[in-house]
Amino acid sequence: MKSTLVNARRTHRGIVPATIAALALVASGCGAANDSGGSDDRGSLAGGESLSGTLNGGGSSAQEAAQGVWRAGFQGENADVTVNYDPVGSGTGRENFLSKAYSFAGSDSALSADEGELAAAKERCGGEDPIEIPAYVSPIAVVYHLDGVDELNLSPETIAGIFDEEVTTWDDPAIAATNPDADLPDTAITPVHRSDDSGTTKNFTDYLAKAAAGAWGYDADGVWPKQSGEAAEGTSGLVAAVKSGDGTIGYADESQAGGLGIAAIGVGAEFSKPTAEGAAMVLASSPRTEGRADVDMAIDIDRTITDSGAYPLLLTSYLIACQHYDDANEAALVRGFLSYAVSPDGQQAAADQAGSAPLDAGLADEAAGIVDEIAGK
Repeated sequence: MKSTLVNARRTHRGIVPATIAALALVASGCGAANDSGGSDDRGSLAGGESLSGTLNGGGSSAQEAAQGVWRAGFQGENADVTVNYDPVGSGTGRENFLSKAYSFAGSDSALSADEGELAAAKERCGGEDPIEIPAYVSPIAVVYHLDGVDELNLSPETIAGIFDEEVTTWDDPAIAATNPDADLPDTAITPVHRSDDSGTTKNFTDYLAKAAAGAWGYDADGVWPKQSGEAAEGTSGLVAAVKSGDGTIGYADESQAGGLGIAAIGVGAEFSKPTAEGAAMVLASSPRTEGRADVDMAIDIDRTITDSGAYPLLLTSYLIACQHYDDANEAALVRGFLSYAVSPDGQQAAADQAGSAPLDAGLADEAAGIVDEIAGK
């Protein structure tokens, strides 16, 4: 595989600057950690008592819209609580959770066992397995800006060829074969990828590695595996870069793809556009990642599903936290906010306002049960 380029660039991933991280720690310590209230037998606020303090988290930029919805709903019910969420990208979010700059993280990919993240998270969580619960499920759209072309069908193999820069013009035979009625120009293709360590990138490259029938020669990774092409930071940066060009193509959470062309991708004998229902169908049929703890709901997404209406290019975005926190109030804030995010109200609000797919009732109940056990030490 060509992923050897990735390791050389691991040390260049963005991390919240020291000043911001320090402020986050101060806020977490002085707000969430020290504004303690009454406690129940789990060392957290007793049921019925009001919450107060500041809760700091960050990570997935794909979650940004949903996080805004959850923050508004949770703070609306808890007037003395402030929730901060910084959409710095999944990789940086995980790093800042591990360093304790964040009380929780949002990540479009689960903690990696191979890269030592699971072990580091267990150490950060006082020797206990970290919690990972799915909270945000959304299709990833293949977005493009090409004058005169409003509809586009692309096979997984062709998408791989475009992003590997083997398919370089829009009138290439591989594109023309699946778009016989389109007036395709000879415009050069400009693929745009994320510059930051991104869970969306990891899901996108995982899809290409599994669905493109060998046309993609790289491992799944949050760091883009090629040192070429145009790069942009965060979901909003990538969408802006695609919008500003002609002949550009990229990948982004479907909820933030407004104003761009969205390609239909090959699924079995059909071409499917991204839908919340299609993403939910795939998630419901996908197995759990092997070797995980009971509090870890990491899912191994089935990228090769061929069922009609399915959309296997999706991300399952997780909320990552500890089972126990040194401070009872911090634990109560994490438990309260994550409980709201996976609740029927929180999931429906995100579906209505951020375009995500609500969790299946079984997954939501399991996640809620795990979160309900978060407590102070």
